[in-house]
Amino acid sequence: MDGMPEAEQEVHACDSAITLAFSVLGKRWNGMILSVLGPGPSSFVSLRKAVAGISDTVLSDRLVELVEVGLVSRKVAVGPPVTVSYELTSAGAELVPTMQELGVWAQRNLRR
Repeated sequence: MDGMPEAEQEVHACDSAITLAFSVLGKRWNGMILSVLGPGPSSFVSLRKAVAGISDTVLSDRLVELVEVGLVSRKVAVGPPVTVSYELTSAGAELVPTMQELGVWAQRNLRR
């Protein structure tokens, strides 16, 4: 970004960060999954029940993505039976209040 004014560089960096955030948060179900995990860890089955309408395949894909970007952690407890749980990482937990504020803003300001 050589030759670009500093203010323009800052705007570009902000735009890039927002684009990155919404590439994850804008996907259907991701916000709901993060919200369900807000209170604490959950199993795959519990998540599927809490996020009505999501298929097993899509839930699995979204969880893999959320783990890859560092918002959710996956923990395997050796059995028997082997159990898998998902919970928010510190980055995911930090995001929850922002998502709640965005929801409040949306209710006040967006029309459907």
